[in-house]
Amino acid sequence: MHTDFWLERWEQNQIGFHQDDFNNHLQAFWDQLQIPAGSNIFVPLCGKSQDLLWLRAQGYGVTGVELSPIAVRDFFAENRLEPTITTHGALQRWEADGLVIWLGDFFALSAAEVAQCAGAFDRASLIALPPAMRERYAQHLIQILPAHCRTLLITLEYDQQQMNGPPFAVHEAEVRALYADALAVSLLFVTDVLDDSPGFRLRGLTKLEEKVYVLQEKTA
Repeated sequence: MHTDFWLERWEQNQIGFHQDDFNNHLQAFWDQLQIPAGSNIFVPLCGKSQDLLWLRAQGYGVTGVELSPIAVRDFFAENRLEPTITTHGALQRWEADGLVIWLGDFFALSAAEVAQCAGAFDRASLIALPPAMRERYAQHLIQILPAHCRTLLITLEYDQQQMNGPPFAVHEAEVRALYADALAVSLLFVTDVLDDSPGFRLRGLTKLEEKVYVLQEKTA
């Protein structure tokens, strides 16, 4: 699960995690975060997600980070966007029409690159990582995002013994262990999605749930 794994996935077009449409949970629950239009939204490990375009259409600036140059190139090309590309240390900044994607390692991203973000959307980041990397990922996210930032997080829950990830099962207890010391964790929604995911049934799953959370600054 090192960087070469994901780079190879993109090179071989093994991107079953990519959704060709907007995420339904993003559309259903985003308004509950009450983030004013005009704010900036962070999307970690964004790939070429169409959700970037949905957020932009709601009036937000959007900042993503992505390891694969293929994903970043394809996002701008497929959406007929002409990016301005600049180099900032270990990262490249691709920008067009209020959309910014930092090309490079998520862990090379600093607070400066996301300082203006008031919200974040994590659909396929936490669940893309094996257990050994999830704590590091969560801690880095907490460290770089502004304290007031609110995050919509989507996870999958299943019996990890029935199927190897990615995507990995990240159960509610782990979500709370990763984030609850620093942030308030609220579970918004749970749904069984196995009937809508025949590929996962073929891989051996007998139950598959999606959970939607909000992570936000604790109040006194």
